[in-house]
Amino acid sequence: MKSFRIAFLVAVCLLTAVAHHSLALAEEALCTCRYCESASARLGFGVDLGDDGPHYAPVRKVDVQHIKLDITPNFQERTVGGTTTIRFVPLRKAIDVLKLDAVDLTITSVEGSTPVSEFDNTSKDLTIAFAEPIPVGQESWVTIKHHCQPQGGFYFRTAEMGYPEQDTHCWTQGESHYARQWFPCFDYPNEKSTTEVICHVPSDMTVISNGRNLGESIDPRTNMKSVHWLQDKPHVNYLICVVAGYFDKLEDAAGKIPLGYYSQPTLSEHAANSFQDTASIMNFYQKEIGVAYPWHKYDQVTIRDFMAGGMENTTITTLTHNTIFTPATENIRTSRGLDAHELAHQWFGDYVTCEDWSHLWLNEGFATYYTHLYEGEKFGRDAMLYGLYRDATNRVLRNGANDKRPIVWKKYRNAGEQFDYRAYPKGSWVLHMLRSQLGEEMFREAIQSYLKEHALTTVTTPELQAAFEEASGRTFDRFFDQWVYHARHPDLKIRYRFDPKLSLAQITLEQTHKVDDDVMLFNFPAKFAFLCDGEVVLHTEDVTEAKHEFYVALPAKPEMVQFDPEYTLLAKVDFDKPEEMWINQLENAERATGRILALEALAKKKSNKAIDAIQKSLETDPFYGVRVEAAEALGKINSDESRAALRKTATPNDARVRLALVKATVGDYQPEEVSTLLQGAQAEKNPAIVAAWIEGLAKYSDEPVSQYLRASLEQESFRNEIAEAAVEAMRKSGSSQYVPDLAEQVARHADNYTTRGLASLLKTLASLSDEKQEKLQSLGQIAPHLNDPREDVQKGAIEALGKLGLEEARPILQAYADASHNDQLSKAAESALATLTKDSTPQPTELIELRKQMQDLEKSNDSLKKKLDELEKKLEATEEKKD
Repeated sequence: MKSFRIAFLVAVCLLTAVAHHSLALAEEALCTCRYCESASARLGFGVDLGDDGPHYAPVRKVDVQHIKLDITPNFQERTVGGTTTIRFVPLRKAIDVLKLDAVDLTITSVEGSTPVSEFDNTSKDLTIAFAEPIPVGQESWVTIKHHCQPQGGFYFRTAEMGYPEQDTHCWTQGESHYARQWFPCFDYPNEKSTTEVICHVPSDMTVISNGRNLGESIDPRTNMKSVHWLQDKPHVNYLICVVAGYFDKLEDAAGKIPLGYYSQPTLSEHAANSFQDTASIMNFYQKEIGVAYPWHKYDQVTIRDFMAGGMENTTITTLTHNTIFTPATENIRTSRGLDAHELAHQWFGDYVTCEDWSHLWLNEGFATYYTHLYEGEKFGRDAMLYGLYRDATNRVLRNGANDKRPIVWKKYRNAGEQFDYRAYPKGSWVLHMLRSQLGEEMFREAIQSYLKEHALTTVTTPELQAAFEEASGRTFDRFFDQWVYHARHPDLKIRYRFDPKLSLAQITLEQTHKVDDDVMLFNFPAKFAFLCDGEVVLHTEDVTEAKHEFYVALPAKPEMVQFDPEYTLLAKVDFDKPEEMWINQLENAERATGRILALEALAKKKSNKAIDAIQKSLETDPFYGVRVEAAEALGKINSDESRAALRKTATPNDARVRLALVKATVGDYQPEEVSTLLQGAQAEKNPAIVAAWIEGLAKYSDEPVSQYLRASLEQESFRNEIAEAAVEAMRKSGSSQYVPDLAEQVARHADNYTTRGLASLLKTLASLSDEKQEKLQSLGQIAPHLNDPREDVQKGAIEALGKLGLEEARPILQAYADASHNDQLSKAAESALATLTKDSTPQPTELIELRKQMQDLEKSNDSLKKKLDELEKKLEATEEKKD
């Protein structure tokens, strides 16, 4: 064993020496050879060796019945400590070892109902050995004392971190596997238990958690408040949540269900805007789903600089503080969609939970679809279908065209890869197609049965399929196979001809996508609507082949032929029809989606007749979404006639349409219209629309525009929206004339900017700085923000240093690249160094690549050395034990 250790050390040293020697030779000679590139290929530098699955839910050796957390967050040191008690029962066979997930936790003691003989914690887990095996079915417990300064899972927002002191708070985020970073647990969604939280905070703070508040008390000696929460129905580990700090609260109710809305004191005056729909959403879901809200209460809490939009923790949803808005933006800003999505999760994701991440769509697809259903409940069916249209067009059809991954996919490298368009909008569309085929009542029956049968458990997709089959009495094997277990969507080419002698419509429908092992030939009902002398004739064909041709007898030649009139099929459709038919569809289609599809086709025609029809729709269509799409269609045409049509359109009352009209108006370069555009911008009061004007004016260098952008930097608006839009416009302009103005903002007004806005300000200042002296001055202003306690600002400062292109920034960036305490900042620094190297004095590609390889090798050697040291210690301990 000792000889192996010596040989191993020699190998490491030789590998390092060879690499350093190669770099020395490279700097002298690699200008004229390709050795570096070929060596990189042979040695495998930079190859991602991560686990690519397939991934399955881990086998449960015990049934976790209850988790009790007794914790104390320290806001000054940003640490959390306490005890975790886990009550469990062994399954199938006796256990003498219990292994828990525990990342970078310091474990100070472990006790159990069965004596603990030993425990060991690494940077990833905690292993507990019992003095004797615990038999199957015997209820047992362990109590673990621990503390940590968490790098994830548990977060603080304090004055020392750059936040208002009166907004001080902390919170937890468990999904997907982050709870293990602040307490030991079985951190996977196929385990459910009841939970309990006791949290100790200063007496003037508020604590919110899952379930029921059992009470609170204040210790007069320490002036610390203890708040006790109990979640008495089982839920998965990632849904455990604790939020503590200073909050203002609004209260409401949906029937007997108490609703609480918590927000930071500096934002609370506007909080009511964000939560105005919650009670209505709750009432609708209970009626639509057919299962009563399954928990005791429902709270929503805003979080400063939350990493996502929201998180559906059981009975307590955490939300980004950006969900709060003011009435100044009229109907452009709304929290309704986020509110509806997270509330739907209380049934789909919390009450019934996906067993592993390959079935994530059972959580996210449902939450996305029921958000659309609520939109339809509140504003009509067109509103629901418009949401589905935007999801299909902007996300599924675009992202899924070249993606061979199905919805249920087990070969992910990490759980985060599953949180994409497949789980959210495509999963939603699968449910919409099922509802369209079954009908609303049968769909509700299936969903109600699914939830009741699997209440408070975890599920996989076959359980949902079984519910639909039981309710309908038909098989859905093919449907789930093509839409859920295989990738993509159909591409359809549709052609129409009319035989006037026989009064027959001839339809040819062809599936043109490539069919292979990953993508099936689709089987679906194809629906057509024919408008003949004011009468609508409906016809449905079951498509089962690659090419399907059929005839439909009609009373007269149709003025309109529409495919999928109710918008029930997820597909990319190429339907070549005469312009007149598209205009008739724009004027006569019952559903807004049919009219929107007509707008898409007419925008490609670009004729004066098409432009007139689109402009008429922009002014007169009864549904706002059609008017929005009409404005966008005119903007895409980009002709003198389309611009004239935009200019003659009356200013819409609906702010959403007005915003679309502004974006279309300023989209093209129109130097002769600068004065008119500037007048429009200065007349607008809605800050969201002002921001759109500002963005569009970025392409003009006229002095009045420059003055307007400078003045916009000083204009007050909620969350600094207008000033931050001006910064973005200055960046897009590419003009160094704004450097003094940006420098002034950094020096005197940095506190006015949001976290993201300040990062953007720093990067814009860097990218516009021109001469060497100006760059050095900007370096002096950017560098201090490397010490900002907010990670996103630090990353912005690091990226800005890369954009400066100064060699003086290299040592600073290298220090961050070499640091191991924060992977995100280290990666940002490496990327900035690459940018800096690319922009500096040209060097041979081979030399740059070899330097990168050396950096990777040095990191690998550090890791190797740590593993070797650990191995040596274990060997020495083993040898001492033998002696």
